[in-house]
Amino acid sequence: MLVLSRSGAHRVMSDQPERPRRLRPKAAVALPNGFTLANLFFGIFAVVAASRGEFDAAARYIVFGGFADMLDGRIARATNTGSKFGSELDSLVDAISFGTAPALIMYFVVLNKTGWDWIFCFFFTACAVMRLARFNVEQSGTNVKYFTGLPSPAAGGTLATYYWFSQTSLYQQTIIGDLPWHQMLRWVMLGLGMLMISNVQYAKVPTVGFRSLKGIFGLLLVVGTLVGVIFLPKQFFFPAGMAYVLYGIGRTVFLGLLDRLPAGRDNGDSDQDANASHSPEDEAENQRQRRRRRRQSRNNPGRSGREDPLA
Repeated sequence: MLVLSRSGAHRVMSDQPERPRRLRPKAAVALPNGFTLANLFFGIFAVVAASRGEFDAAARYIVFGGFADMLDGRIARATNTGSKFGSELDSLVDAISFGTAPALIMYFVVLNKTGWDWIFCFFFTACAVMRLARFNVEQSGTNVKYFTGLPSPAAGGTLATYYWFSQTSLYQQTIIGDLPWHQMLRWVMLGLGMLMISNVQYAKVPTVGFRSLKGIFGLLLVVGTLVGVIFLPKQFFFPAGMAYVLYGIGRTVFLGLLDRLPAGRDNGDSDQDANASHSPEDEAENQRQRRRRRRQSRNNPGRSGREDPLA
């Protein structure tokens, strides 16, 4: 079929019918959402356990929910089954499992149930909800290098595992246990909540490899974390969570004083564009190159790997 292009030249388009799109198996689509709902199950179960006075089990369920939350996104990416529905479902579940549930665990364990201490639960949960909403607006679907604000799983996991840590000899037989934790934990809840809605940058999972010092350090960090999680979970989670919290604060302050804070996300362009200077001439050239690539993609839809948009 002959079609007149914008430049006035004629070209021939194939009349062959489009190949049917390959449908993804329903099991593959449902699998990541199943892990997300498992996260919700553990979050609700943690609240129920805490209300019964089973605080050890409540902390365990929050940790299980954290692992389920870690797996759902990785499975969605590995099976190419990510969707807007899954993203929204994950945020709603995280608000319960890492916002409401850890706050209620602290309410039953530490806070005064006859006064106004429940307001700390409201504040922590509200900050978790706002942090998740901001992530969906600003960072969801982008290639983020750093999280802006403390991730809610890290905040909720740190708060929920305090009881675990308080039952260990490291807490009870050292000077750590002599600190006024029942008063300090109120400030810990406020601090974690404020960090979730702050602009403090927190690193993602470290790069693992053997070709650079950064990769080797990341490998040692991952191995050390696995050893702590498997062999010393009660002594590990709360101190490691607090270390991660303080690391983000210290790193952001240090780099901020040096005016060297990195951007939180990639711009989606090539490495050449990302490393180019920001002069007007270079920016105009970059825009021309992007427009040229888009025109080539429209004229050669088979090469782009995506469907040609409707004109």
